[in-house]
Amino acid sequence: MTNKPYKVVLTGATGGIGRAIALQLAPQCSSLILMGRDTQKLEALKNELTNIDVNVQIVSGDLCEDSTGVRLIDAISAQQGINLLINNAGISQFKSFEQQSDKDITQLMLTNLISPMLLCKQLLPLLQKEPSQIINIGSIFGYLGFPGFSSYCASKFGLRGFSQSLRRELSDTSVSVRYFAPRATKTSINSDQVMRMNAELKTDSDNPDFVAKEFMKFLSGKAWEKKLGFKESFFVFMNNLFPGVPDKAIQGQLPIINKYLNK
Repeated sequence: MTNKPYKVVLTGATGGIGRAIALQLAPQCSSLILMGRDTQKLEALKNELTNIDVNVQIVSGDLCEDSTGVRLIDAISAQQGINLLINNAGISQFKSFEQQSDKDITQLMLTNLISPMLLCKQLLPLLQKEPSQIINIGSIFGYLGFPGFSSYCASKFGLRGFSQSLRRELSDTSVSVRYFAPRATKTSINSDQVMRMNAELKTDSDNPDFVAKEFMKFLSGKAWEKKLGFKESFFVFMNNLFPGVPDKAIQGQLPIINKYLNK
């Protein structure tokens, strides 16, 4: 009988943060289900984990499709349950709201908010069979609205609100719901324009390995949420108490933001 504590489902497993989390989390897992849309990348990640004593399975497909859900339930059954769901899958788009297409807005909300909600609903009966965790990977932009990211911020604000509500709803059960919020991270989710803008704005950015290490600390702790970055956390604090202060600060950044927006 293994003494490794986690039986995991990880969505968005091949993205920068997802892959880094998978590599650092795997040694503590008895089983790990990697989910994503790119089968080839999932297989490559699985192969990277062959030297670790962990049962790794992959489930590729769109989380909004019923067939993906059926294959996921089969995989969970094969690994004899689940006690940790990490909703990490996400997309972003840096574009003014009026220039975003209806299709792009819908897809962003489906991927970042609706799919994690539906996955939680689908897996909740299985998670309730033993002490378990749901960790939703959000963003500092789940606390702070920022120009060019209106839809993305809306999805992350929604995910944070959902996490808090579900946490309270399940507070008398064995399932804890938590929210982990990275700041800007050097991954492919950010376009070249965003990376150049962040550099000009002197926005601090983390690498995925650092984010994964912070995630592992969070996983072993008790706090229900964690924000990365002292400056970002302070800005969120000011945004909650004195929103006029970040309003003016961000307005002052608009010339730089607009230089890169919609290019």
